[in-house]
Amino acid sequence: MPITVDACAAQHQGDRKEQQDRLAILPHVHQRGVALAVVADGMGGHTGGALAAEQVVHTAKTSFECFSPTVEMARILLENSMLEAHLMIKASRFMNEKDPHSTAVMLLLQPGKATWAHCGDSRLYRFRDGEPIFRSVDHSYVEHLIATGRLAPEEALTHPNRNVLITSLGGKENPRFDFGEARDLTGGDSFVICSDGLWAYFDDAEMGRIVAENSARRASEILVDAARARAGGGGDNLSLVIIKLNEARPAVAAPVTARRQ
Repeated sequence: MPITVDACAAQHQGDRKEQQDRLAILPHVHQRGVALAVVADGMGGHTGGALAAEQVVHTAKTSFECFSPTVEMARILLENSMLEAHLMIKASRFMNEKDPHSTAVMLLLQPGKATWAHCGDSRLYRFRDGEPIFRSVDHSYVEHLIATGRLAPEEALTHPNRNVLITSLGGKENPRFDFGEARDLTGGDSFVICSDGLWAYFDDAEMGRIVAENSARRASEILVDAARARAGGGGDNLSLVIIKLNEARPAVAAPVTARRQ
């Protein structure tokens, strides 16, 4: 059965002085059914983080415009986009005397297939009929402690170093990228990509339920409002993209009525 896409992007500045997140949903200019979603969370002081996140989105957009799905691999597109953004952010240090960094999460949709990549602690979630089936693992200090058995997952929520990253775009070390792919897409599948200003306030099950029970736009509104309320005046910038795959309902033919001659 044909699949339709319901998508929405949303942001809130939170309680910060500046919005340093950037996001985009980019349809391919030539290929129907191909789109790229990007979320970047910038860091690096006043304006520096915003410039870094802007570079991530700009580089992804430029690379995607030249992407040919029939001859190029999706993973190569994502990897090259993030690597180029990393190099451009590093170069910008010499021009603006700042220390810019950014996370990145990218989701490439093609007919029947989704491919994703991330660096840092911006996340990708995949749900099926509201049930969590995948979540990216943060490149953070606390996730490293959890993976090595030195910290329980529930302790990570209040750990004093929970916001410390072990890799990002623009850092001195070569960044780490993780990739994933799904070839079993069906109606009822949904994806959320978001910055930590959003995911910090939800467990996977609650997020999946909200996305499943609402349109992409309404789910975005609910998630943003709930995150703001739970932040209690101390919320970070937050950004999210929701993509829902729905089975297209067959068109119902209009009844034919006989005409009198």
